[in-house]
Amino acid sequence: MKQYWKIGEIAKLTGLTIRTLRFYDQIALFSPSEQTDSGHRLYTESDISRLHQILSLKELGLALEEIKSLLAQNQCSPIEIVSIQIERLKEKIKIQQKLLEELEHVSSLMHMKEALTVDDFTKVLAMMKKSHDKFFYERQMIAERSLDRLGDFLAEHHDER
Repeated sequence: MKQYWKIGEIAKLTGLTIRTLRFYDQIALFSPSEQTDSGHRLYTESDISRLHQILSLKELGLALEEIKSLLAQNQCSPIEIVSIQIERLKEKIKIQQKLLEELEHVSSLMHMKEALTVDDFTKVLAMMKKSHDKFFYERQMIAERSLDRLGDFLAEHHDER
């Protein structure tokens, strides 16, 4: 027996608002598979899977129209999206790890009651800025690579048809 979720349940599961889900339906990005006789939206597991793809692509920086276009071609692999998310998360962790090391160094100096120099503070501040700048730069680069990889994936599977 198929399990169905109402729009409010989907909103609670995903953290999206009902208004956002209705908007996605209005622009034909994410519509329910079923409806009750009284017009209530009913979503299935495959609908939830599609919503995961939409939110993942959105997180990667794609516009809703780009997402709609990719999904309309039915060639956007959930595995590819998850792989891209993993890559992005690893990059974020690496950047934050570098910042953590700098902060731990300053903290250890403070615990040993050693005098901190302006150079110590500027080094941490520079690392914080670098972390911030690098995060946005790498986010942009990952989004570009993601688009390239999705484009390659789509082209590869388009040739198979």
